[in-house]
Amino acid sequence: MNISTPTLFLLAPLLAAFTALGDTPAPAKPANADDDLFTQGKALFDAFAPPEIKEQFEFPTRAKWDEFVVRLEKTRETGSLADLAAYEPEAKAALAALRVLPEYRDYADWLAERIDEIEAAKEAEKIPATPAPAPLPPPTSAAPTIPLYDLWVGRMRDRARPARADEFLPELKKAFAAEGVPVELAWLAETESMFNPNARSPAGARGLFQLMPDTARAQGMSLFPFDSRTDPSKSAHASAKLLRGLHDRFGAWPLALAAYNAGEGRVGRILKKQNAKTFTEIADSLPTETRLYVPKVFATLKVREGIAPGALADPVQQSTAN
Repeated sequence: MNISTPTLFLLAPLLAAFTALGDTPAPAKPANADDDLFTQGKALFDAFAPPEIKEQFEFPTRAKWDEFVVRLEKTRETGSLADLAAYEPEAKAALAALRVLPEYRDYADWLAERIDEIEAAKEAEKIPATPAPAPLPPPTSAAPTIPLYDLWVGRMRDRARPARADEFLPELKKAFAAEGVPVELAWLAETESMFNPNARSPAGARGLFQLMPDTARAQGMSLFPFDSRTDPSKSAHASAKLLRGLHDRFGAWPLALAAYNAGEGRVGRILKKQNAKTFTEIADSLPTETRLYVPKVFATLKVREGIAPGALADPVQQSTAN
């Protein structure tokens, strides 16, 4: 049986476990790789993998992970739901590797959230197409229609709260309240990072709210010598300010969240091009990741706080926010 490249990522820890059970001593580790399980796994593979296994595949390199990330991000940006769903086996295998490679541990929570998107895309592809309904009045900001919202509520309904949510939420909600933004939106940290303040994406986003470097600087954050995106309170204030500004521009939380994920300029251009006013009208023209992101955030608010999309309050007046 041929073994795919993703499966290879699992081999290093398995070989280590099998070797630990045997009598043959493991090969010596390089002096500078005390905690590098990848290097240890490679050495174990070279020393102990059966010849027939070595004939079938080459031990993976870190470059393979980097190449995988580029492809995944491109698909999330320009691919279809079906294209994204096809990544499920490869992404799950890559996540297993991240859990044991020390230098990539901060990427693990990022990839776990992407796998959640991939699984949702797979489910969404199974939803049968329905005939176009008769024209209806456009949804109001008080009762927005969010495509794929019900799918995400179903996925989130029985999901346990992230382990560190209760540790960070009081501080995050305090920051959101200080910026005049509904405190329930502090749960954005679950979608963005699973409440890991050190989470990072290969694109450069970091922290509880996955702020990109330029975005963080625009919100007054410093990235050197200390990256303040990893500071829970500072990142929460920055995220809340950004969300407030996006709501001020677009006038509705679905569009503000779409802009948070896809970029303010892109959402503005699509709205103008299509002469549209709502997220629902432009959802199919947004990146696949954004089409999945917005309903996931709203489903999280529903499950964690009991807040339906239309019940999320507008920002309070700036004069009373501080």
